[in-house]
Amino acid sequence: MTGTAKARAVIGIDLGTTNCALAYTDGDRVEQFQIPQFVHPGEIREEPLLPSFLFLEDSGPIAGVLAQKKGLENAGRLVASAKSWLCHTGIDRTAAILPINAPEGVPRVSPVEASRRYLEHLRDVWNQKHPEDPFDAHQVLVTVPASFDAVARDLTRKAAEEAGYRDIVLLEEPQAAFYAWIERNENWRELVTVGDVILVIDIGGGTTDFTIIEVKENNGEVDLERIAVGDHILLGGDNVDAALAHIVAEQLPKKLDAIQFHALWQNCRAAKEKLLAPGAKQAEEPITVLGRGTGVVGGTIKTKLKRSDLEALLLDGFLPKISFSDAPEGRAATLTEIGLPFAADAAITRHLAHFLHSRGVKPTHVLFNGGVLRADLVRERILSVLNSWLSHPVQALMSADLMHAVARGAAYYGLARQGKGVRVRGGVSRTYYIGIEASMPAIPGRKPPFKALTVVPFGMEEGTGHQIRDRAFALSLGRKAQFRFFQSSERRDPAGMLLEGIEADMEELAPVEATLPGNAGESVAVTLEVSVTETGMLEMWFVANDGRRWKLEFNVRPKNRRAA
Repeated sequence: MTGTAKARAVIGIDLGTTNCALAYTDGDRVEQFQIPQFVHPGEIREEPLLPSFLFLEDSGPIAGVLAQKKGLENAGRLVASAKSWLCHTGIDRTAAILPINAPEGVPRVSPVEASRRYLEHLRDVWNQKHPEDPFDAHQVLVTVPASFDAVARDLTRKAAEEAGYRDIVLLEEPQAAFYAWIERNENWRELVTVGDVILVIDIGGGTTDFTIIEVKENNGEVDLERIAVGDHILLGGDNVDAALAHIVAEQLPKKLDAIQFHALWQNCRAAKEKLLAPGAKQAEEPITVLGRGTGVVGGTIKTKLKRSDLEALLLDGFLPKISFSDAPEGRAATLTEIGLPFAADAAITRHLAHFLHSRGVKPTHVLFNGGVLRADLVRERILSVLNSWLSHPVQALMSADLMHAVARGAAYYGLARQGKGVRVRGGVSRTYYIGIEASMPAIPGRKPPFKALTVVPFGMEEGTGHQIRDRAFALSLGRKAQFRFFQSSERRDPAGMLLEGIEADMEELAPVEATLPGNAGESVAVTLEVSVTETGMLEMWFVANDGRRWKLEFNVRPKNRRAA
């Protein structure tokens, strides 16, 4: 890497539920980074992935391969699936709660802290390998599920900042996977044509994401536009591992306690990966769970995971053959134990049917991503189910390396941002407005009318922004205020246009309520700065002449909005 530091301007990181990966740009090429980590006590080796596991030693946390191995013997000290906990809206995600089943006296960390540890490890080993080309000199892109909410995205950014990252950009994982396909296929314009509809299916350790990308024509050129993103579905490899653990546990002569079951869960994860590895032919994988109490050795439990059980679970439980009109089942119970808010319906194919049916989309091509989809039988079943719904069979777009695609795609996207690659357009599909209360004297029985300021015009590219400097508004501080927002799928008003009223073709959205910092009753003149991030968040800043800034944000895809 000597002498070419300026050319390697981008680092892409897949902060995965089960594994993390890092790729970087070398000139206009994307390269994979081998990650040094402990693989045995006292032995460091470079590995293609950093397993997203943290083992809480009394002397300090260990991340990666060794952490995963130690967790098989002592699950009460193993932090796993931190990314899934990071998007759990029902808990304090900054509180030290992991491992969730840790015994009394074992230290715990927050989902943010665990994520920070993985990101910090990647930064540190990069700097150790390349001291002449420091991590901080690069633009860093970190990927998140397309369905992450605003808080989960903010906490991911917080973890990165606490790990010493600067100037980071968040990018959706399915979009990154598609960028990786483009990077690997320079002839992609020969593989898809105008009118094609590409379904990206991303099934990782913690989540399932669906994205639709349409191939369009723009001024005589082939263009790509993302037109749909699925809802948040906490359903993936973790669910498969848990289901396998229950199947194996039911075959044991004695009941396992919570700690032993968690250890069985981790062992089933490892056995599943071996059985589903490319080229694997074995009929079963051995599993060992250590005993508890004084008779630890004598109480050791030896069992096995059968390939037949694994395949039956995947095909009949998670990927059943269903009709195109089927919808996922909802959760019936109103009171549940505290834990991850997994999807109520484990059938991935039902979630897929609902996504396509509700949006009236029939894909022509499908691109797979995520560790679960490395298995041939999983991809083949999904293709079979998809084709049973469609009049013309879908064509699978081949990805060379599912485990590294997201990191590679993130790095390639960094090049695309610099004009050195193809960008997938994700233009906003509606025009968005903020309500502006008119200035008028108080009149009994009448409220001041509202005007509408265009803040996001139709087609505004995600990852772009603008300033509205030619208009100033009065912003109230220090007390609870309500901000009204509107949208229109028909209007094409330009950014900064002030409409004299709320028109009939404008739909009001749920308002944002916030108390902006400042002296109670204070009113300050502000202008507006607006941006839409790569993950679909509208960020609106109110900027005062003295440099103070206040932010509102909401998602321009789902109707989830919040103030910051």
